Amino acid sequence: MKVPARLQPLVDDGLISEVVSRLMSGKEADIYIVRCSGVIRCAKIYKDAVKRSFKKAAQYQEGRKVRSGRRARAMEKRSNYGRKQQEEVWQNAEVDALSRLAQAGVRVPETFGCVDGVLIMELVCDDAGDVAPRLDDVILTEEQALEDHEVMMHYIKLMLCEGLVHGDLSEFNVLLDDYGPVIIDLPQAVDAAANNNAQAMFMRDVTNISRFYGQFAAEILDTRYGEEMWALFSEGELKPDTPLSGLFDGPTEDPDVDSVLDEIKAVLEEAEEERARLQRLLGDDED
Repeated sequence: MKVPARLQPLVDDGLISEVVSRLMSGKEADIYIVRCSGVIRCAKIYKDAVKRSFKKAAQYQEGRKVRSGRRARAMEKRSNYGRKQQEEVWQNAEVDALSRLAQAGVRVPETFGCVDGVLIMELVCDDAGDVAPRLDDVILTEEQALEDHEVMMHYIKLMLCEGLVHGDLSEFNVLLDDYGPVIIDLPQAVDAAANNNAQAMFMRDVTNISRFYGQFAAEILDTRYGEEMWALFSEGELKPDTPLSGLFDGPTEDPDVDSVLDEIKAVLEEAEEERARLQRLLGDDED
């Protein structure tokens, strides 16, 4: 296929030997299957801020540390240099989060470098070599749903122990291979302690995942892992090996329940937009 303009410099430098095919186009990036020195990987091309459809991006950037004072001032002034630096911070946040989570024991794609807004990383496949599907594209048995939901709650716990909240977690950014769930798409990951919206985002993440698996195992819908984990985290008692019960004795409603509901509504709206966009792409392909 024709090499996309954003990938041409990496091809010229020998970092990519072949662009095999386009895998998908999302709200924040385009994904291509590429070959690097004979190994199949994927290249994630981040879209510019003006082209991204990520809602309330400023909320996700709150609390992110910028070491250089000059960079921080430029980003605040929204100068051309500042906008460029903001893009680098957005992209580097995903590389950093993926690295930290892999070390913490969360299944995420392995990364191989980010160059000029292009992240080269592992292409998650099943044992047959086919690209692993998203959760949204699979149907589970009750047993599978219960097992994988437990795994996802464990991963979310490990993320929180690492001080990170995914911030956009749902069935659209979790892959499923032969060994279980793999979490993807983390440029918007937030600092659990430094971002004022972290609790609402965390509760939304847990709700989204439980809602999905609850389609196949209704008992999941009665669990309260989000409240349980956040309470332990707030008290400094959440550890990687802390056992979770899914039970919680506190108030039924989150203190900022309106914010949580707004966030959930925003995700559902984005999901509908994504479905409509994919349907349009499929229609164009058929033509």
